[in-house]
Formats: sequence, C-alpha cells, structure tokens
Amino acid sequence: MPRCWMRRICTPGGARSCYSSTPAAARRWSVSPSAAGLAGLFQPAWNPDQEPDQWKQLGKLIAERDPKRIGINSSALSQFSDGLTLSQYEGLVSALSPQMRSHIVKDHDLAVRWLETRSAGEMKTYPQVVRMAHSIIAEAFSNAVIEPDKTSADDVVWWLREKVSSLGLQVWFQPSIGIIRQGSKTMLEGDEIIRKGDLLWTDFGITYLGLNTDTQHLAYVLKDGEQDAPQGLKAGLLAANQVQDALTSSFKPGLTGNQMLAEARAKAIAKGLKPSIYSHPIGFHGHGAGSSIGFWDNQKADPKGEYRLRANTAWSIELNAKSIVPEWNGQEVEFRLEEDAYFDGTDVTYLDDRQSQFDLIGK
Repeated sequence: MPRCWMRRICTPGGARSCYSSTPAAARRWSVSPSAAGLAGLFQPAWNPDQEPDQWKQLGKLIAERDPKRIGINSSALSQFSDGLTLSQYEGLVSALSPQMRSHIVKDHDLAVRWLETRSAGEMKTYPQVVRMAHSIIAEAFSNAVIEPDKTSADDVVWWLREKVSSLGLQVWFQPSIGIIRQGSKTMLEGDEIIRKGDLLWTDFGITYLGLNTDTQHLAYVLKDGEQDAPQGLKAGLLAANQVQDALTSSFKPGLTGNQMLAEARAKAIAKGLKPSIYSHPIGFHGHGAGSSIGFWDNQKADPKGEYRLRANTAWSIELNAKSIVPEWNGQEVEFRLEEDAYFDGTDVTYLDDRQSQFDLIGK
C-alpha cells in the first residue's frame, strides 16, 4: 500500500494535501477550497458542498487508500521536517480511525532527501553564484575598500551590504569582518580600526536564484616594505587547507556525518594538525538539509550527525586549524576557512576553487 505524507500548505483558504508514493510515481491531492488544485500542482480532492468538514474529507481520502505508514511533518532532528503545528496534528488524529492512528510515523527522510538533492540545472548555476560571492569578497579585501589606519571592521561590513544591494542580490545573514592581530587574544570587530600587519577574516553569504553561498576567507594587510604575508601565517593557511583535504577525502556515500567527522579528524591529527570541523549542507537554505559534520562547540558524535551522506549534494566545507605563528612571538592563531563544494557520489569539487593564498591589502 502507498505511504501518505501529510503537511500543511500555506494558502489563504487553508489547504491540506496528501502525498501518496508508489514505486512508479508520486500522486498529489489538495484538500483545499481551490478547485484549481493550487495552480494545477495538485489534484483537487475536496468539494465543500458535499462534505463541509475539511478534516473529515482528509480522513476519508486516507482511509480509502489504507496506507501502511502515514509520515507526518514532525522531527526532533531536522527543522526542515518539523512544520506540523499541534492543532494540525490534533486535527489529523481526530480525522483518522483508532486503527489508522497507529500508522502515523515521524520520518524526516523524504523532506531532507528532496531538499538536499541538487539537480543538474542547479549545478550549472551554482558555481556562478559562488563566483559572485568570491568576487565581492575579493573587492572588499582590497585597496579599493580598505585604507589601513582609517577603515574599521564595520566599515567593511556595511560596504558588503551596500555592494550586495547595488547588485540586486541579498545576503542571508549579516556579514562578519574580524581582525586577528598580533598580541590580541580575541578577534576584534565593530569599530576597531584595521592596521598594517593585521589578518582579516570574513564570513559572508548571498542568495541568488534560490541558492545560497557561505564563505569564510582571510586577508593580510601588508606592513610597509612587505610584499607578502609572514611565512608563519602562510603556514597556518596551508594547515587549514590540509584539514579541508582530510575532510573532503572522507566523503563516502552511506557514511554518517559523525563517521566522516571522526575519520577526517583522525587524518588531520595524524599529520600534526589541530583541526576543528563544523561543516554543513547548503542549497535552498544557507544551513541546509542533511547531516551535520561536527559543530564548533562539539567535535564528538552528535544525534544531528547520524544522517547518511548521499550523492548529488552541496556542502559548506567549514572548519579551522590552529597554528603557531613564529613571527608573532609564537602566538597561536585560528585560521578559519569555509568553501562551498559539490559531492557527486565519488569526488568533492569546490564550486569556485578554494582559497590557498591570502588576499593582500596594500600591495
């Protein structure tokens, strides 16, 4: 028998729909006042003149098909499968027979799999969206925007917002600009003025054509007479690249996020690195549907990391590596990177390459 998936459709008249899936195809009904079936996307399945009670009609529709499982939009682990309100749940239960109520299951797999899967058409566009984001960051981290001893971190934040707006795009979160400075134990932000010799960090993401980007890049502000960043800083960036390699080489279909986290950390630590991995899917949402691979405050297994990896999914490879910088009197610096990538079932490919050299300001 088919499986029936219940969810609330947000329309002015209030629609309820039943998805019945078979191995051959999916059928969609709308228990809605709309005789058009919501612009033809669903088959109308309710005539209020014949049955005034919307919930009773839904119960009848389900009973006629006698599904073995009724999957509802409720999940303790995935926000993407957790939109059923208490009143809707109570209405559904009241519309079912006592026997049919026992068929209700909470199963987030269908919604997550649909949301996480990237189509061929999307993947033609996605690299261009990431390239736009990278180009905006490159301009922000340049002499055109930053004048040492004058420009503040917040000045760059608001330049990013204005730039995105001028291009007709949107950010999906407030951009961040941080200053990592020799002798400072914490990252500096806000009104702090950028100085020569600072390491700059940004966390920046845009939305275009329904697809989101999420990028963290680093820049160095050259001191007078310098042509490049100090070797110790460059070594730290390389260490973060190596943690990226440890993670992307651990992508295998069927593994959970927790398993990939453990494997990647073991590889990185074996190379003498100090990794912290907190990567996530990306797509229609900035933090998308699918398995988490670690958290910034938890580098051990987590229930949200138990979902298994599948092909044709996009990811933000987000992480950091801590490294000692000799030129900064042995100060330990956290090198944060984040790049968007695609997993085709075999390989992980960065959508617009990855940062392996600092953007240099002042050259």
